[in-house]
Amino acid sequence: MNHSWMPESPCGPECLPPRDPGTEVGRLRLAMRIGITLGLLLIGSAMVLGLPSPLRRRAVPKWFRMLLRALGIRLEVDGTLRPGGGLIVCNHVSWLDVVALQVLTPMKMLAKVEVRSWPVLGSLAGRIGTVYIDRDRLSALPGAVDTIADELRAGAVIGTFPEGTTWCGSASGTFRPAVFQAALDAGAPMRPVAVRFRDGAGKLTTAAAFLGDASLADSVFSVARMRGLVVEVVVLPELTGTDRKSLAREAQAAITGVTGARLGHDEPAEAVAA
Repeated sequence: MNHSWMPESPCGPECLPPRDPGTEVGRLRLAMRIGITLGLLLIGSAMVLGLPSPLRRRAVPKWFRMLLRALGIRLEVDGTLRPGGGLIVCNHVSWLDVVALQVLTPMKMLAKVEVRSWPVLGSLAGRIGTVYIDRDRLSALPGAVDTIADELRAGAVIGTFPEGTTWCGSASGTFRPAVFQAALDAGAPMRPVAVRFRDGAGKLTTAAAFLGDASLADSVFSVARMRGLVVEVVVLPELTGTDRKSLAREAQAAITGVTGARLGHDEPAEAVAA
């Protein structure tokens, strides 16, 4: 079933490039990356619990940057976010999108309730203020919009993926307009951010995508094996307008203009959501 509140992506393992041992690190390097990453996750949990709020806000972006480095990923950022609260909308390829966005500034992410059950990361996500959404119940949509609007009125930075699920990066899904309505209700600024990935040869790649039935552990190992992976984050101009559907289309056009992604074959260009 594929409706506005429970979108599904046709992207799966067939969207990923074939494994090439020549582009992967050796077993020792892989083991080091995984070990350091696990250590950072434990440190991150303690940091979120133990630091006072002002220190935590400064420490969180640095910690997420260290996490990328531990996995052998280089981050390139084009642009900056203005201080203060607001809605950040981004295309969704991988769990790495969340990591990259948190380097920009600490933000509360919108996430499906299933994220709570992820080992270690689920607990950490909750402690940094993740706003969980139950996409299995369409009746939850109005309440979710109200919750997001309340957070924005309180000055929070809310990060969200309006596609509602991950796509491979060379294709994208329709941006759902509900979150834009929340920002309109709160009178909050809206900023699109584009994320894309390059391989060691500098070419755009879908290799980092988190798709289909892959587990989080599978995806982490897959990413950790890659040599020379780069995540690019491009901060785009603020959105203008007063209509949620127009804002969703504007954000999607701005982001796909950077990523070069085509609209998914099962996502009609005129599709809109409640």
